[in-house]
Amino acid sequence: MSGFQITDWDDAYSNAAHIPDSHRWPDAWIEPAARYRASSNCELDIAYGEHMRNVYDLFFPEGEPAGLFVFIHGGYWLDFDKSYWSHLAKGAVERGWAVAVPSYVLCPQAGIGDIRRMVGAAIEHAADRISGPIVLTGHSAGGHLAACMVCDGSPLPFEVRHRIVHMVSISGLHDLRPLLKTQMNTQLNLTDREAMQLSPAFRVPDPQCRLTTWVGQAERPEFLRQSDLIANVWRGCGAWTQCVVAPGQHHFDVIDGLCNAHSPLMKAALIDLPFAPPDIQT
Repeated sequence: MSGFQITDWDDAYSNAAHIPDSHRWPDAWIEPAARYRASSNCELDIAYGEHMRNVYDLFFPEGEPAGLFVFIHGGYWLDFDKSYWSHLAKGAVERGWAVAVPSYVLCPQAGIGDIRRMVGAAIEHAADRISGPIVLTGHSAGGHLAACMVCDGSPLPFEVRHRIVHMVSISGLHDLRPLLKTQMNTQLNLTDREAMQLSPAFRVPDPQCRLTTWVGQAERPEFLRQSDLIANVWRGCGAWTQCVVAPGQHHFDVIDGLCNAHSPLMKAALIDLPFAPPDIQT
């Protein structure tokens, strides 16, 4: 059995350098997001806090919503805002769910712990608007933030946490310790203690927690490890978990399934409980 050691941590977490035609992103998300906002029934820039970035967009289905679906964007807590991701609400809206897409203050202006509290405030605000069950999803750093909502240390009040029926972390970051070794930590400003405290893989999941990690087969090995890690550890804590590796997908296109109401990703996110493993070939 051969061993393996990471010596270049910046490369280990560099997605664009290992994706063909990576220069297409993030511009490839801008136009479909704007087009979906223009064509959908939505309410934009709902304030949940005092900062100009403490806002979220809410997309509505026809008729009474089945519940609240939340998408939390990634970007290593350093980049982007809600405007890049509006089209990802399409699949859940077509399934009858209201979808909230929040922005938050980015590092280094805010710390990751601060961002966790902001996302909690956004979810609480949206949950006050939309009744019923809640499904949380997030991509990359957004997967980290979604996971933080359903374990000890969550900023959400019990009455909101109790409504969360499923959390789907898409290529999420659940163990922050390796980021201490990257150049981006000059902006994240994580300490050793914070990296442990803010890593959901090392927190205790809520008793009713149901977790799916969804990661592309063509992703960097660290993202595959991160997805398997939290599913494994939280299962050992008594949570229902599954880790799905999507064939052929990489870090930038692994979220595309959220646009399609009948995609394997949407089927996994909204399938009735108890879950059945999704057929990711269809």
